[in-house]
Amino acid sequence: MSGSDRETSAETLERIARARERLGDRVLVLGHHYERDDVLRFADRTGDSFQLAREAAEEKDRPFIVFCGVHFMAETADILTDDDQAVLLPDLEAGCSLADFADAEQVALCWDAFESVRPARTVPITYVNSTAAIKAFCGERGGLACTSANALSAFRWALGRGERILFVPDEHLGRNTARSLGIGEEETAVWDPARTGGGVAPDRLAGARVILWKGRCDVHTHFRPEHVDAVRLAHPGIRVMVHPECPAEVVERADASGSTGQIIRAVREGGAGLTWAIGTEWHLVNRLAHAYEDRKVINLTTEPSVCPTMNRITPKKLLHVLERLLEGEAVNRIVVPAEIALPARKALDRMLTLA
Repeated sequence: MSGSDRETSAETLERIARARERLGDRVLVLGHHYERDDVLRFADRTGDSFQLAREAAEEKDRPFIVFCGVHFMAETADILTDDDQAVLLPDLEAGCSLADFADAEQVALCWDAFESVRPARTVPITYVNSTAAIKAFCGERGGLACTSANALSAFRWALGRGERILFVPDEHLGRNTARSLGIGEEETAVWDPARTGGGVAPDRLAGARVILWKGRCDVHTHFRPEHVDAVRLAHPGIRVMVHPECPAEVVERADASGSTGQIIRAVREGGAGLTWAIGTEWHLVNRLAHAYEDRKVINLTTEPSVCPTMNRITPKKLLHVLERLLEGEAVNRIVVPAEIALPARKALDRMLTLA
């Protein structure tokens, strides 16, 4: 980095600090765990996507919510906050590769296909990493949303109310959750929206208890079984924990799997002296390594897995949104239309009832 780059960066950080001070309590800055450190340093709250959206909803006296995350997270925050609160996303191109694997029209085609081969009480579940329109689709049909932390509770809730589940859009989280309930491959089917008929034979579709969507998180499918084997060989006695968005064969080789919050809690409560290999986004792993120097925390691979869309949020883009607020303009506002927000809110509210 050149001297001029360093000076520009320092100036940007100073301007952000000044803008935050001038805006005071009118603005709430939220930062996802996968964001860069030079962005998170200005966040009032740090957490996972749904945790942050809930906290935004609780801050009813804050007219402006700046969400340093990706598009679906800002949508969820807009659904949960009051109409007079504006949710702003520093970069409108900050999407999610996982959420992009499904749209509501594709999900409707899948729904119609398996209803035609076997009419049954099907409960749709959408991972929060999905569009507001898909959340609305699930809400309208008696389904719900879930996070990686409560996916198991969501599956149990759904199977208590129906014969089978449609899970969108993460194939791996869905498979790992189904396996934890004893539902094996013979009772699942994978719907690929890129193939005619989802690439599933009608009899397989009719017999499935869980229909999975062929979607993935590029960050977590970076990890492979041989990474777990290699890190155990290099560090005897190491504890391996991965995110449940990882493929099943990676989760099976790990000591544990868990959501972002569960990973943080495991490292924090595990005690001094332990060595951890973590299979999730690099920024979080790196942050844990610096936060707990009395234990060793390393990335599961030597090539860190970084979320490129989270990294679209930079200090300069955060500064742009804040300084425009000082000028009286709320730019990059995320607004979910009422006809989508209302049924999507049902899916989210049902999730909130889970233990």
